[in-house]
Amino acid sequence: MQEYERKQLLAKIEREGATVGAAIPDRITVQGEEIDLQEFVFEIKRRDTVPPGERERVEQAKKNLRRERLQRKQTLEAGEVSYEEGEELVRAIIGIERALNALESLSPTDIEREEEVQEMTDRKRWMNFLQKALGKKDASTGGPGL
Repeated sequence: MQEYERKQLLAKIEREGATVGAAIPDRITVQGEEIDLQEFVFEIKRRDTVPPGERERVEQAKKNLRRERLQRKQTLEAGEVSYEEGEELVRAIIGIERALNALESLSPTDIEREEEVQEMTDRKRWMNFLQKALGKKDASTGGPGL
């Protein structure tokens, strides 16, 4: 592959909006394992949120997809493939990026859990304020002021 061809292919994957209109590949080999990527993404996207039991699986899939995307990009950057193989790498990289975007949009935002954590933090902050305002020991120490 010529240097200018390699640069053109790299520009395609680095272009903002490269994934717009791109399809998620049906099947792809990720980290040596053949997976039905499109089916996996659609299965996860059908749900409003990622169930707690599936979060680890989704996070691992995203990690593997990022690693695979990086490896394919590095192969393209090295320029040790033909132009046709480079075009195939570009399609795969953009497809992986598209799948990652879809999975990232489902980041495990458990609104109820976030609300509980925020409420607990606010309550603790308020108790500390009251303890200090009343001249008692810090509420977080569990001292005699409780």
